[in-house]
Amino acid sequence: MKTKINIRTTHLLADMDTPVSLYLKVRDLYPKSALLESSDYHGSENSMSIIGVLPLAEFKVENGLIHQSFCDEEVKPISVEDSDVLKELNHFIQSFEILNPQEGLVNGVLGYMGHEAVNYFYSFPQLASQEQPDNKKVPELYYLFYQFLIVINPHKNELILVENCPEGEESQTEELLQILQNRGILSYQFDIEGEEVSTISDAEHQREVEKAIQLTQSGQLEQIVVSRGFSQSFQGDEFMVYRSLRSINPSPYLFYFDFGSFRIFGSSPETHCKVVQGKATIDPIAGTYFRTGDDKKDQELAKCLLEDEKEITEHDMLVDYATQDLQEHCTDVHVEFYKQVQFYSHVIHLVSRVSGYVDPSVNTLQILAHTFPAGTLVGSPKLKALSALTGLEKQKRGFYGGCIGYIGLNGDLTQAITIRTFLSKHNTLYYQAGGGIVAQSQPQREVQEVKSKLQALKAAIHYAKLIKR
Repeated sequence: MKTKINIRTTHLLADMDTPVSLYLKVRDLYPKSALLESSDYHGSENSMSIIGVLPLAEFKVENGLIHQSFCDEEVKPISVEDSDVLKELNHFIQSFEILNPQEGLVNGVLGYMGHEAVNYFYSFPQLASQEQPDNKKVPELYYLFYQFLIVINPHKNELILVENCPEGEESQTEELLQILQNRGILSYQFDIEGEEVSTISDAEHQREVEKAIQLTQSGQLEQIVVSRGFSQSFQGDEFMVYRSLRSINPSPYLFYFDFGSFRIFGSSPETHCKVVQGKATIDPIAGTYFRTGDDKKDQELAKCLLEDEKEITEHDMLVDYATQDLQEHCTDVHVEFYKQVQFYSHVIHLVSRVSGYVDPSVNTLQILAHTFPAGTLVGSPKLKALSALTGLEKQKRGFYGGCIGYIGLNGDLTQAITIRTFLSKHNTLYYQAGGGIVAQSQPQREVQEVKSKLQALKAAIHYAKLIKR
């Protein structure tokens, strides 16, 4: 049965507001709100921000069951063993009938897929054998359809308030407008408790890297990404960590999702998959050097990175893999740019862009599933690397290495890879990073690379303690 929706839009100037200030006005009044921002310097077309307010419907997969709710009415859960999760997600997205569609309007669901969602796209019973501590456990998929989307275009200083009003219900736009225009900003303090904890020691991580190198040198794999997790207890408001992270490490994808019992937020540099008006893109990031803090030295390092055989080998493998992924469902697949050097707060990356045009007969969720998880987070060949990871990493990855973002009712989607990302649950922050291992890898250097990738997150934690407002 379709949920019939009337759309109401309100256009406002946004020259006195930011996505963060608007989110702070609504988050305490509307549970399970979400914030997506972009600081992509490639062009203003990628700088739209979205705030989701007041969920109307939810879709999540947890403990082997698919849970759905529509307008506060729960649907009887169904077993994942008796269903096709991707088809059920598509059915959920298509279950909203827009009675007055408006061309070009942003409207859809917001949420994430955890790494283990791969179980629903491929046959991998061995992935289920990995452990996942209860305090880190979250749904494997979670998407929400909101009554309100606040869409902000900072380059036009424009705000569009989109209301998805169920047929027969009264509009609540005026109530939300009053809050956005008149409510003060509430913020709270943040502090850490105790010391950072790692899931494994440096020595254990190095042994995992050495095993991974053996797999690549023996020819079983071309590359494999081995990761390591950390945690930090805290008290107070973790949104302060998000604020400091977006300041320290601005990235193309900034996000803060409040799911009630847990939150996922981060500053991801990497596109998992993007589809806009039939054009699909993937931006593989592979090749990493640690920044020195000296701009002149960093420029020299960038030149060295472009000549580093190990880093180039790793990068080329993943560009090839992204190309193969898109060729499955797209035409005219090509590399738009190749080995572009991009500077972040603590690291230098090599980035390429692969794009193609989606076959009209293909549902874009098929592309999302086929490219999941990203080769840059697993390795190559992907399926063999996934199997090998179960013997190297003892815990399920959960949120790490999945994707997060927006899926439009019109088939457009933008999903970032959940790297440089925190999970906050029970007053503990969880974060993780990995490094691509190839035959030429050096174990100690790979251990250091993972630490380098987490420097921005660790700096954000400590800087958050200093924020007073």
